[in-house]
Amino acid sequence: MRPILVIPARMAATRLPGKPLADIHGRPMIAHVLDRAREAGIGPLAVACAEEEIAEAARAAGARAVLVADDVPSGTDRVQRAMKALDPAGEYDVVVNLQGDFPTIRPETLRAVLAPLEDPSVDIGTLVCPIANEDEARTDSFVKCACAFSGDATVAPALYFSRLPIPWGDGPRWHHIGVYAYRRAALDRFVTLPASPLELREKLEQLRALEAGMKISAARVEHGPFGVDTPEDLERARALLAP
Repeated sequence: MRPILVIPARMAATRLPGKPLADIHGRPMIAHVLDRAREAGIGPLAVACAEEEIAEAARAAGARAVLVADDVPSGTDRVQRAMKALDPAGEYDVVVNLQGDFPTIRPETLRAVLAPLEDPSVDIGTLVCPIANEDEARTDSFVKCACAFSGDATVAPALYFSRLPIPWGDGPRWHHIGVYAYRRAALDRFVTLPASPLELREKLEQLRALEAGMKISAARVEHGPFGVDTPEDLERARALLAP
């Protein structure tokens, strides 16, 4: 595998406008996310951004930046468009899509997203961690993944994703972490697909891939990163990243 990591970022977050440039100890949040990505050592880093301010911050943090017009339907589309400029010759065959609001993600957690692609039949790798309690299981913002790990296995096929507490019955439930490793061909195909019925119903983009017959597998990790979506989350990130 020859992976490249791309972070989609835009200023127009609903609950925390200007989020990529939110100050965390004198540096923008996007710089901290790039730090975590660099520590993971996956490959070259780039930011696919909608605004020049983010591009400037990314370059100052040592990453390439590609401006993508803010008319794309999702961060995945933004990443795919950026790849056309970053790698027109197709040198990199795996694209890791890391959200720009995970400033505390552990490097080992990020590296784990590549494990599912060791199986050549897998199109997309992603991550899951255990659901801690029934409150999390019944919270629709905690997306659940229906998957089952045999014995000591750390990778399993992702059969479905839902905002409901699936699967039914006794046993572990898995919280989906929105980090993806796409084979380059799978990413190029995914963005050409129309939104699918279950995607629209659940409001989960990854269901489009499953409905189109693409194979997603999940690597399990012990703890998931938290995303910075609110001012309260930002204060938590500042506390965790305090020097």
